[in-house]
Formats: sequence, C-alpha cells, structure tokens
Amino acid sequence: MIRDRRLTAAVAVTVLLWSAAFVAIRMALPGFGVAGLSVGRLLVASLVLVVVAPLLRVRWPARADLPRIVGCGLTGMTAYQLLLNAGERSVPAGTASLLVNTAPIVAAVLALIVLREPLNRRSIAGLALGFAGAAVITLVQGGGLTPSLDAGLVLGAAVAQASFFVLQKPLLARYSGVEVTSYAVWSGTALSLPLLPALISDIPRASGEAFAALLFLGVAPSALGFITWAYAQARLPVATAANTLYLVPCLAIGIAWAALGESIHAAALLGGLMILTGVFISRKPSSTSLSEIKDQGRVAASP
Repeated sequence: MIRDRRLTAAVAVTVLLWSAAFVAIRMALPGFGVAGLSVGRLLVASLVLVVVAPLLRVRWPARADLPRIVGCGLTGMTAYQLLLNAGERSVPAGTASLLVNTAPIVAAVLALIVLREPLNRRSIAGLALGFAGAAVITLVQGGGLTPSLDAGLVLGAAVAQASFFVLQKPLLARYSGVEVTSYAVWSGTALSLPLLPALISDIPRASGEAFAALLFLGVAPSALGFITWAYAQARLPVATAANTLYLVPCLAIGIAWAALGESIHAAALLGGLMILTGVFISRKPSSTSLSEIKDQGRVAASP
C-alpha cells in the first residue's frame, strides 16, 4: 500500500495520463493523419522536456552512447508512435491498450535473443499465455478467423516498445529514467522531422478537439507522465511500481467508454485478461536475482 500522498499522486497521475493517451489518439486522428500526429506529438513533448530539463538536472549524454540513444528514439518513439497511431485508426482505445501491454512479454523474448538473458519456466508460461491473449484480440478485431491488420500494427508498436526496453537497459545503469526518456524523445523527434510536411498540411483541416488532443498527448502522457513515473519508480518497491501499471488498460477501457462511447468485445476482454495474467506471471519473481527483479520494474509499458 502507498502511504505518502505525493507518491500516491504521482502514481495516480501517471496511470491516468497513460490511460487517457489511447483515447486522445482516437480523438486526434480525425483531424491529423498518422504521420502528422506522430511528429506533432513528439515535437510538443520535446519542447516541454527542453524547458524542464534544467530543473530535472538532465545531463548531456556521453558521445559513445549516442548510437544506442538514436536506436531508442527510433524504436521507442518514432516507430512506436507511427505504428500505434496507424493501428488506432480502427482499433478501439481499450483494445489497443491491452495489445500494447504485451510489450514486457516481447521484451523478455528479445532479451533472451539479444542479451542472452535466460527464461525460467514461469516466464515461458507467462509468454505463452500473453501471446495467446494477443492472438485472441487480433482475431476478434478481424471479425473471425482473419487477423486484423490494424491490430497487427498495434502489436508492431508493442514490439517497437519492447525493442526500446532492451536498448535502454545499458543506459539505465548510467543515466536516470527521465534522462533516458528525454534523450529518446529528442532523438525520436529528430528522426521524425521528415514527416513535418504532413503535420503542416493537416493543420488547416484539424478541429479544435483534434488540436487539444495532440497538445494533451505531447504535454501530458509523453512528458509529464514520464516525469511522475520516474518520481514514483525511484521511491516505490519495484513490484509495487510495476503492478500499478496493470490499471492502465482497465482505466483506458473505462475512459474510452465514457468519452467515445466505445465498447469492447467480451472475447477481447478475455484476451486482455490473458495478456495481463501472462505479464504478471512472467514478472513474478521466483529464484530470480535481485538485479533481474529490478530490471523487470524498469520495463513497464507506456503509451
């Protein structure tokens, strides 16, 4: 149980903002195309982080770390935004949040391949259950036995985010979470600048609601949400911090229903429950070392 009021507020703000992000994307897409929304959100987030960087004591990264930082920006920001925005053209916000929650499971597979981190039996069981849940949701979105292309794009966003988790791991040994996120946002924004003409062409036709949603996405989930999450993560036990994020898809479904009137298929809820259970099983420590448990808490899914 979290007893400190400021800590409780930080967790609550993080969960609320990251839940609302999936809904805000759906609200912004009628006014902005996939490319315009992606670069617009990153530009706003970059500006906010530039302003607050001195207050958060964000340091200049070492030159040797720049290639990895660019990789983090490409996967966790540019590719993630493009794939998620493209998928949410037809995938409901709540369903998208459930699919994105497979990212920690995919990260475990990538860590096995890239970092040679072993998987125990519990992790393997969690992976199997999580992927089965993702398959159920993808088929439901496709209307039967045909997988949904847009649901596949959202899963692609989860893979991009998982790649970011693996790439950022060595950086977290030398920099704070806010620093790594700031570096990734800035590099991801630079990589997305070729998409700027799309944003410029979208602006004349975008409604006030779409503009508000874009600004919200850049300021709140992409900047403030990471700051409040870093504050909470630094002060909470790892398991407690990670477990609070199970509330994100649950709240996203509720916000989507209230704001957009979106409902979610019962089979998709079942698939989501399978995903969340799989993530919980794979994260639950058994004979895992303390350092490995800490790493699990640092790869939490975010929008």
